[in-house]
Amino acid sequence: MVSVKNMKKDKKENTVFDTIAPIYGRFFDYQTKRYDAALDKIKSELDISGYHSIVDVGCGTGALCSVLNQRGLCVTGVDSSQRMLRIAEEKQKYAGIKFVNASVLEGLPFDDKSFDLSIASHVAHGLKESERGKMYAEMSRITKQLVIIYDYNQNRSPLTNILEWLERGDYFNFIRKVRQELKENFLEIKTIDVDIRASLYVCKPR
Repeated sequence: MVSVKNMKKDKKENTVFDTIAPIYGRFFDYQTKRYDAALDKIKSELDISGYHSIVDVGCGTGALCSVLNQRGLCVTGVDSSQRMLRIAEEKQKYAGIKFVNASVLEGLPFDDKSFDLSIASHVAHGLKESERGKMYAEMSRITKQLVIIYDYNQNRSPLTNILEWLERGDYFNFIRKVRQELKENFLEIKTIDVDIRASLYVCKPR
């Protein structure tokens, strides 16, 4: 059962993301290029083209969904912000990507083991530790093969420190505890560095 306190928090956060959605939309092409380059770089260690279906948790305006779709995957994008999803749908009118308005913290509307893969890109660091646990558990529940957390690693930059402090997320605890938390929630963990400050944490679901 979702508490009134959590409902108020979710509403506030959705309002924030609804407000900034048009800004994210302007960076869509830039984001797709970055995601495309990242997946090319790590292809020898993780070739996602060998899988069929994937769900992008916290998909925003759908940049990663677009790249995954172009690589032949059957893609579902999930986000709690309706405005983010409206922009995603406008940009992907004819791509065949399914977008779903839902919150991973409240439970996703999918059966157990519905997808080969699940991915969350730069979502985990913005959640509190207890919320990350809920996200990991829900992603594990709906995933058959691999859960992929694409996020910061411990190579911090001064600018990111400032921006994340202003954002009031849980960035500092996340990068300090990420490996420990993932080991507590998944069967196996493999870390693949995407660039100097970001990694893919590839996890085997329970």
